Amino acid sequence: MFETVIEPRVCETDGVGHINNTTIPIWFESGRQGIFRIFNPDLSFKDWRCVIIKMNVEYIAQLYYGQPVKIRTWISRIGNSSFEVYEEMEQEGQICAKGNSTYVNFNRHTQRSESISAPIKNKLQEHFYEEPKEKG
Repeated sequence: MFETVIEPRVCETDGVGHINNTTIPIWFESGRQGIFRIFNPDLSFKDWRCVIIKMNVEYIAQLYYGQPVKIRTWISRIGNSSFEVYEEMEQEGQICAKGNSTYVNFNRHTQRSESISAPIKNKLQEHFYEEPKEKG
């Protein structure tokens, strides 16, 4: 799991005083930086590999300015050339948003997806999401 803390800015609030819904996907992307480093350690765009093809956000509770927001990011599936991310956003101990996104390992020079190498798959596996087991 990767963990990132965001300090909300005033400009990210909306007219009713909570964090604007358009900000949440941007914050989730901030939480994926550790994943991007697995594919491209120096984060150079010259050989950028991670191309997002799908994203879903579930808004559960409002987020507010003035309190830090914790983003937890996991890998939920690893395929041949793609992988899925599961992420949660928490403020003051409450999960306020959940998300899923799908990325493809993409070679921008050939304009084609490519298989994810075994070493990268192994590193991704270190951050794999395990569903919480039900009590009882």
